[in-house]
Parts: sequence; C-alpha cells; structure tokens
Amino acid sequence: MNVYLITAGILCLILGLLHSILGEILIFRPKRKINELVPTLVTNDLKERHLRIIWATWHLASFYGWCISALLIKISLEQNLMSKELLKFITISISVSMLCSAVLVFVGTKGKHLGWLILTGIGILTFLGI
Repeated sequence: MNVYLITAGILCLILGLLHSILGEILIFRPKRKINELVPTLVTNDLKERHLRIIWATWHLASFYGWCISALLIKISLEQNLMSKELLKFITISISVSMLCSAVLVFVGTKGKHLGWLILTGIGILTFLGI
C-alpha cells in the first residue's frame, strides 16, 4: 500500500464532501425555493438558467474529486499489479491538475479560501507517491 496515494485519495474524498455540503448550506440554500432541489431564486443580473448551471458545476467538481479519490485509493492498494508507465502518467496528471487547481483557487480568492491548501497537499502527496 502506498501511504502517500491513499492519504491523497482520502483527502480528495473529504474535500469533495465538504465542498458539496458547505456549498449547499452557505451558497445555495438561500437561493432555493421551499421543497426544490435546484436553486432558482436569482438577484440582479444573474438569470435562473445561470444559477442552475452554477449549481450543477459546483457539484460536478465534487464528483470529479470523488473519481480522483477512487483512482488514487485503487492505485495505492494495487500499485504492483499495474503498468508502471500508466501509473506514472495517471499520478503525474492528477498531481499537476491538483497543483494548478490550488493556484487557481489561491489567485481567485486571494488566498482566503482554504481549499488551495488541501489541493496543494493532495498534489504534493500524489507526486510523492509516484
């Protein structure tokens, strides 16, 4: 078992959960009519269709995080059964995407959103697990 990759995978899973739960509570709950799944209450220049796609995209990020989590955990448990070249490609791709995501979140929030720290940790752990 690769401790670096399984730790990165677990962090990815937790990050996805927190992302969806906190997003629903802090961002989308106030924009939802009673008994509706998708938020539709809009203000200013934001149209309902824009709010709907923001909501869907928000949760897509969590789903992709869970997929990456599953890949990292599977690789960490069965690393010896897979092609080394393919594993290296997958882990480098995940590491680079996490580090680029960390930079994007850092720049976009001026470092005030802690997501960049967790994304950086996942990127570094994944790189160390190569």
